[in-house]
Amino acid sequence: MTARDIEDLLRELAPRVLAVLARQHGDFGACEDAVQEALLAAALQWPQEGVPANPQGWLTTVAYRRRTEVQRSELARRRREHTAALLEPPTGDTTPPDRDDTLTLLMLCCHPSLTRSSQVALTLRAVGGLTTGEIARAFLVPESTIGQRITRAKARIKASGAEFQPPPQDQIPARMAAVMEVLYLIFNEGYTASSGSDLHRVELTAEAIRLTRQLHQRLPEDGEAAGLLALMLLTDARRPGRTGPDGALVPLAEQDRSRWDAKAIAEGLSLVTSTLARHTIGPYQLQAAIAAVHDEAPSAAETDWPQILGLYDLLDAMAPGPMVTLGRAVALAMVHGPQEGLRHLAEVDHDPALADHHRLLAVRAHLLELAGDHQAAREQYALAARRTLSTPEQRYLNSRTS
Repeated sequence: MTARDIEDLLRELAPRVLAVLARQHGDFGACEDAVQEALLAAALQWPQEGVPANPQGWLTTVAYRRRTEVQRSELARRRREHTAALLEPPTGDTTPPDRDDTLTLLMLCCHPSLTRSSQVALTLRAVGGLTTGEIARAFLVPESTIGQRITRAKARIKASGAEFQPPPQDQIPARMAAVMEVLYLIFNEGYTASSGSDLHRVELTAEAIRLTRQLHQRLPEDGEAAGLLALMLLTDARRPGRTGPDGALVPLAEQDRSRWDAKAIAEGLSLVTSTLARHTIGPYQLQAAIAAVHDEAPSAAETDWPQILGLYDLLDAMAPGPMVTLGRAVALAMVHGPQEGLRHLAEVDHDPALADHHRLLAVRAHLLELAGDHQAAREQYALAARRTLSTPEQRYLNSRTS
């Protein structure tokens, strides 16, 4: 087994081992620390000694022993060694059969006491298995910042008294909405990085798809979980065509569609088709349907824009938001002409969520260009380039000013 295979295996097993310890001990923070130490031990030993026959049992036992050692130390300081004596490490694989705690772990990481940025960081660390350094590099912040964010998140969960078990029934819908929003935020940051020299952060899109796939497997009858997975697959399928040989951004209309991932598109289309037929329609399903229309078009010129506009109308009524506004403006322009799209943008000019956002400026520039007002378009492209922190986006927007 190669080093990369071992890394992938550890990432897959980490949340399972953490779930076992958290369910037994209840202290999420201490258990997460113990699991990280077990992963480190495996990363050092397995390449040299080989992967054990039962890798999950090996990790669980090592993590359990480490957690027990820490707990014994704490108990000793409190003069309660007799309690620690009862905590003997188990042997073999302690994972209960046929029990999947991924969803419980995701819900715990998305506890309502945490900020959204803390939920993202904790999800990537505890469920995704990414190291603090990997998360920091993905979001271009110091490793100490992510470390502090995770530490505070674990402390807040502990202070809230949350236990490793599903939340009360009346809290599940809101917690599930938070879980899916966090996974979508992780995916979006990976698909179009908000800053830095790279357009994509593949480790984030891959992790978001992996975790959403687990969520869908855990909740096969949840239409929005299926819709979110379909949306990610259909969107990520275009990634190979989004950049040229020099790494420059290539807009959707100019992409070589033969480079798109046909397998991912087929899976995404199958998912969105089946879920729309069987479930109450939700925002993620509608976004997936829009992505499907784009992916099914043989060329940009053959895109079914009236269908996309109809889907955006439904999405705007169900879940309005700034990105929905911009997408609908483009669809309006493609169906009814660029002036109609520009009128729609003028109506939301004073929306605080869109004010001075580089994507609003870029969409306006694009529509002005379609309308033939090239000087105004160049001015908007230049302004958008100054507002984005993404180097590939800056290069593309500046290229449109010439």
